[in-house]
Amino acid sequence: MVAALIGEHWNSVDVEVLACGVDAGGRRLPSNAWMALRRLGWAVTAPGGVRVNDRVVRMAQEQAGRVLRSAVWRAGVTAGVLAVWPADPCRRTPAEWDQVRQAIPGGQHLPSSVIKGRTRQVVTFGKANGRLPVDVFELEGVPRIPRMLLLAACDRQQATIERSDTDPAKALLRLQLPTRPDPRGYRDWTWVECPTRLPSTVPAAAVLHLPTLRLIDGTVRADMAYTHPVPKAARTGHTVAVGVDWGLNTLISAGALRLGKDGRITALGAGGQFRAAGILAKQHRLRRHSERLHAKADQYARLLGGRPDEQLRAKHEVLAGEIRHVSARRQNLNDALAWAAARWTVDQAIAARATAIYLEDLRSMEAKGMGRTLNTRLSQQVRGKISDRMRHLAAEHGIAVVTVPARNTSKHCPQCLTPLRHRRAPDKPTVAGWKWAICPNQSCRWQGDRDNGAWRRIAARGLTHQAKTITDKTTGAMVIRTVVDTLEASAVVTPSAANASRRDRSKTGPTRPHASRPAPRRRGAPSPTRPHGQAGKRPEGHAPTDRKLPRAAHRHQGVNTISTPTAGHRPRGAALGAGFHLHAHATPPRWETIPETPSDSGSLS
Repeated sequence: MVAALIGEHWNSVDVEVLACGVDAGGRRLPSNAWMALRRLGWAVTAPGGVRVNDRVVRMAQEQAGRVLRSAVWRAGVTAGVLAVWPADPCRRTPAEWDQVRQAIPGGQHLPSSVIKGRTRQVVTFGKANGRLPVDVFELEGVPRIPRMLLLAACDRQQATIERSDTDPAKALLRLQLPTRPDPRGYRDWTWVECPTRLPSTVPAAAVLHLPTLRLIDGTVRADMAYTHPVPKAARTGHTVAVGVDWGLNTLISAGALRLGKDGRITALGAGGQFRAAGILAKQHRLRRHSERLHAKADQYARLLGGRPDEQLRAKHEVLAGEIRHVSARRQNLNDALAWAAARWTVDQAIAARATAIYLEDLRSMEAKGMGRTLNTRLSQQVRGKISDRMRHLAAEHGIAVVTVPARNTSKHCPQCLTPLRHRRAPDKPTVAGWKWAICPNQSCRWQGDRDNGAWRRIAARGLTHQAKTITDKTTGAMVIRTVVDTLEASAVVTPSAANASRRDRSKTGPTRPHASRPAPRRRGAPSPTRPHGQAGKRPEGHAPTDRKLPRAAHRHQGVNTISTPTAGHRPRGAALGAGFHLHAHATPPRWETIPETPSDSGSLS
């Protein structure tokens, strides 16, 4: 029923009528999709010989209406791309980029990757048909309809849900289902009880709503919706905020800053990192496997060419099933990584008692100029999913999630705004690189990890630009659009008292003589001889203790590292398909207990 309704109205005229929000009489259309379709007269009928009640028709109309409404945005993007088609689709000029953003509704803040992906889709259509498509409805065709039941469009005569009085983690879903595949009358429908166990994330006092039922791998899954009161996030008035910087192997670097009454900004601890190098390596392996499967499937499709070869067709179907399986694995991995990273970031904000999280806005970032492998890894990041999950989790605690411009966040010093010098590692100050940042200003002399300096700049910029925070009308997200120079001048992090009171260690005279052979770092008296058993004291001298370090100790997972490993990151478990949490390493939320890293420390320990 849903497929028939969408196929009947899958055109630009009907979608524009639904998107305009008013009917033929000038009245405003209801927000519910099924009510809007009924107002427009878009009816749907059950297949021949099957009788369903009006609530089932509502679910079909609701699902079809949501799909048609979602096509409005894609139609606008495709129309804008086709209206100002560039001379070279593979490489737009800056003037052509400005033209295409002006032609797309809301294109000024649209990610460049979306426009490039839609352009590649149009190019593929042109190669196959010898012309450009008319609109998105010819470009994409009628979408596939997932198997689901939107119970939100029903009432108590079709489905009910009640929470257990004795066990808050249990709920009872009752709904009417047919007793045969082709119900001929209302007598073929009966009430079915579906006991449901709620996850621990659902509060005990939450009000449950009718879920959406999905059929996944032969199992019925319920997308449970619930309502509970939460504090409202404020746009201004923040004194403690968490800054978040995006990375590659270090997926997220975050830390907290405090804005004092005198306008001074200080850091709360040294920050933390969420590293997912093993997860990204596994994701990269699955992507390459998917590319090989697609190439083989395309070759089989060319060899078939309409010929009735049953053996070759069977191989093609097996490959298609394997492609769907790999795609599902990649999607599940991205979802798990997004939820884990978002949960970690919100936990940092809760531990620091922060009321705002300032994200680096990288929607206009393009992965190019860094080699084929690194470009692919950058484009495979799940930053969009992490941001959405982060807003969802932070809303439950009244924490505002605000995106700030990413201009010069890694280029300037967080303490004096002087352009930094980037080196490979702190113990290699003359080797060019990007990981370690050193401030050339002699009165500042800050140095640290590039990502640690970036989250300081992001959080300081957000705290000083609170008055410029607005709410996007299309997405509802809080954003800071532009950077004001006068406010940016005050977005500096004041060093802690420990750093300010440290004596100057610069060389001003001759070096003191040292013994040519210093005393070994061991106890003065020798330890007793080792007994023959397993127990006993530490052996004498520098004898090995046969203690094996944990796996994570071999992976360069420290927050303040030294030289970057030259052999590259080779997570053994990820290559063999090990579990998720073995390859996601996060810093625990201990802001007040972690001391501030000295800016001019002479020791690398």
